[in-house]
Amino acid sequence: MPESEPFSNTSVEHFKNLARIAERGKLDSLFLADSPVPGQHLAGVQPAPWSPTVLLAALAGATEHVGLIATASTTYNEPYNLARRFASLDHLSGGRAGWEYRHHRRGGPPARNFNLEEYRRTPNAMSVLQSSWMSSLKLWDSWADDAPLGDKERGVWGR
Repeated sequence: MPESEPFSNTSVEHFKNLARIAERGKLDSLFLADSPVPGQHLAGVQPAPWSPTVLLAALAGATEHVGLIATASTTYNEPYNLARRFASLDHLSGGRAGWEYRHHRRGGPPARNFNLEEYRRTPNAMSVLQSSWMSSLKLWDSWADDAPLGDKERGVWGR
């Protein structure tokens, strides 16, 4: 289209504008898909070059209500890093973060990209990531709701 901007996918302002439009339109959420390999068809539309959670963190500051959802692969991310990334986005957005859980088949370009040819991580990753009422050691729930004290008099930040 003549009025299109071929490099809008590299503009944070472009995505902020889209997020504001979505919010004004009363959409429930924005979803950014991710892939463990770059786009393989250069003739097609290229996705944003950033990690979706990083881009959504920028959009969190430009919006107030719309949910912010991203794809992340349990095959090509460590459980701790996934939990930290999405917990950070959830805090930055005031509780508006969401995660589309993905696992990928063994082999092919993604596995070679990460030097992994085995497909053993997903069950363990999900076990570690899932919150459980039976275990306070799970990564999603590693801090109790009342843990941050911010007690200046005693010099105690948390328990």
